Amino acid sequence: MVVILKKDPNEKQLENLKNWLRSLGLELHISDGANQTVLGLVGDTSVVDIDLIKALDIVEDVKRIQEPFKNANRKFHPQDTVIEVGGARLGGGNFQFIAGPCSVETEEQICYVAQAVKEGGAGILRGGAFKPRTSPYSFQGLGAEGIRLLLEAKRETGLPIITEIMDLHQLEYFDEVDIIQVGARNMQNFELLKELGHLRKPVLIKRGMSATLQELLMSAEYVMAGGNEQVILCERGIRTFETATRNTLDLSAVPVLKTLSHLPVVIDPSHATGKASLVRPMALAAAAAGADGLMIEVHNDPQHAWCDGPQSITPEAFAALARDVRGILPFCQYSYES
Repeated sequence: MVVILKKDPNEKQLENLKNWLRSLGLELHISDGANQTVLGLVGDTSVVDIDLIKALDIVEDVKRIQEPFKNANRKFHPQDTVIEVGGARLGGGNFQFIAGPCSVETEEQICYVAQAVKEGGAGILRGGAFKPRTSPYSFQGLGAEGIRLLLEAKRETGLPIITEIMDLHQLEYFDEVDIIQVGARNMQNFELLKELGHLRKPVLIKRGMSATLQELLMSAEYVMAGGNEQVILCERGIRTFETATRNTLDLSAVPVLKTLSHLPVVIDPSHATGKASLVRPMALAAAAAGADGLMIEVHNDPQHAWCDGPQSITPEAFAALARDVRGILPFCQYSYES
């Protein structure tokens, strides 16, 4: 349930309303916008007399939220959420490039790529340390050593870093990681999501390969229900009958998610297509659809990459892609705020 207040409500009446709602055992989430303030009510709202609240002088309207996701719901939080980390901003009209190799291989490799993508326009460095692979014989990542190398690249470039967590037992290695990524295979690892809800750092959740958008939003809800409201949604392609690409990139997810939710939406065209030649056109299409950012795999030598070389682009190609995307961004800004 949300209570929409009139502009500039009387402070004493507002305080009395909040105290009364809390006395009913409800948790309040307050969203202050430019034109209105919204009180989001979490808990058993059946105890609330809607007509009584509507009759108050400071109340504009009261609405029940039918969707099962509450915290992630745009009705609950009309303004776009903006994630800020290490000087990089994402969401609310702030477009961000997240770039780097699929997996961290050596200190020389990650530091070189980090510097290159920074010069090309990236504001956040990505790199896999713990790698979920379909085959147990494929390279599984450097683990804790990979995070150490990412932190070294962060020290050299100043770029905040994002890397994937696979298991709760790995959490001890993520103290200095700026954004924790939950991969597609872990999107419904609910115990992991609950634990990440206790943190106070951004969490990027990738859509599962067969997950609906509501299921993705419910995964975000698990994190937010724990108190961590810094969640980023990522569309990385879903599994369909098509075999020409690694996955099928669902660009309609961008306007749908941004209509339903206030959370930033990022597109990963690298994992979605699996082909370097398709990354640029899909990146441009994602920007045109209104995405808040792009996650791009960049490698200095894709042909000899230890992981996902065919979908990785060179630093030079990334710089050109970023330039082209920035060129169309002024024409691709849509407002979903209510």
